[in-house]
Amino acid sequence: MSERPIRPSALHRPLALTCSVVGAAVVALDGTVLTIAQPALQADLGADTGQVQWTSTGYLVAVASLLVFAGRLGDRYGHRRVFALGCLGFAGTSAGIAAAPGIGWVIALRVLQGVAGALLQPATLGMLRAAFPPERLGMPVALRTSAIGLAAAGGPLVGGLLVDAYGWRAVFLIGVAPTLAIALLCLAVPEPRRAAAPSGAGALDLPGACLLGLALACLVHGLVQGPVAGAAPVLLLAVLAAVAFTGHERRAPQPLLPPDLLRSGPVVAGLGALLAVSAALSGTLFTATYLLQDTLGLGPLPTALRMVPLALLMIVGAPLSALLKKRVGARATATGGAVLLAAGVLLLGRPAVTSSGLATGACAALIGAGFGAVMVTATSVVVHHAAEEHAGVAGGLQQTAMNTGPVVGVALATLLLASGAALPALAAVGALAVPAALGLPGMPRREEGARRRVADTPAGP
Repeated sequence: MSERPIRPSALHRPLALTCSVVGAAVVALDGTVLTIAQPALQADLGADTGQVQWTSTGYLVAVASLLVFAGRLGDRYGHRRVFALGCLGFAGTSAGIAAAPGIGWVIALRVLQGVAGALLQPATLGMLRAAFPPERLGMPVALRTSAIGLAAAGGPLVGGLLVDAYGWRAVFLIGVAPTLAIALLCLAVPEPRRAAAPSGAGALDLPGACLLGLALACLVHGLVQGPVAGAAPVLLLAVLAAVAFTGHERRAPQPLLPPDLLRSGPVVAGLGALLAVSAALSGTLFTATYLLQDTLGLGPLPTALRMVPLALLMIVGAPLSALLKKRVGARATATGGAVLLAAGVLLLGRPAVTSSGLATGACAALIGAGFGAVMVTATSVVVHHAAEEHAGVAGGLQQTAMNTGPVVGVALATLLLASGAALPALAAVGALAVPAALGLPGMPRREEGARRRVADTPAGP
């Protein structure tokens, strides 16, 4: 018989929020600083371009294939335990990469780091779901989103300074201390008392996990390869594995993906919105970098400065989006955010805009504000509408959407870059979040009822 958590005391909420924010920020920072360090890494280790690409691809494949299963592990054994294990693994592999003697070691350790990242990422949401009442999830999710935006914005600067001063190995050491510290903190503080759950709840569906992991790993690998020899068979294998997974889940007595979760309209709508906006954002950043540097001849620093408003609006806008969601509902907040993002991407494709630093920054601000609004709103809806015993799986699905979307967006941008149609196509992808957002809940019933009572109250004399 497995266990399910009861509602913890307020003492555990600061711990859950701290671990969620720090864990998500470290993972986001790691991805951005690696991009800065890759040229120096390649030169120092004598690696070729394909080997350096695998330092990113190996991580992405490992993460994508394990996120949902890692969420199920958290549901069964406790999100904090799984989170601590992931943090210890992340710290250990980061330190190992910093001391790696060759590119083969770097690639292998990056794959192991992806496994650790898969363990900790769903738990950052599962811990919030277990610690906070559903109606109060908006602001913790917003603070987590702001931390991700801050890490993504500061990553290139921090990475550049470290590489210039100490070499590429230094960038892998910056995540060791925080992940080790929060892992030890999680292990030191006792978990809330757990009550018995119904027999079979939280059972591990290992065949389903293998099939889903194979499908996602092949999908990510095939999209990263792009239109090159060997990509088509990998993508075909992804389709076959997905079909086999679907058939298995229908027959499994305890499926990896709970049917109630997949039948939830708000959960499916939230995941669709997250997939669309993350694809549009990452593809746009990839395309904008090419346009500003290769087409307009700007250097890395001027290019980065033009994108600063995107990160700033994401950081500042995330808490505001949580307040807006509480006031007007998830549907209106996410729909407005999706419209802002799509409009910003579409305008960014106009030559008159990219030739002006002010106009480019304004478009970046629209994209950042829109992305932050959708991310905060859709994430809180996905976690809120999942039963607490399935919070880890819901977190795994949310992280899968947020990890798969960027791969899809960059693959689409790469395919259409030469034709000049990349940004219009990415704007269309971002606009797909609008119909998804319309499937999110509207005004909270309690607030809506209060407004109606006020409206029906007769005016005083």
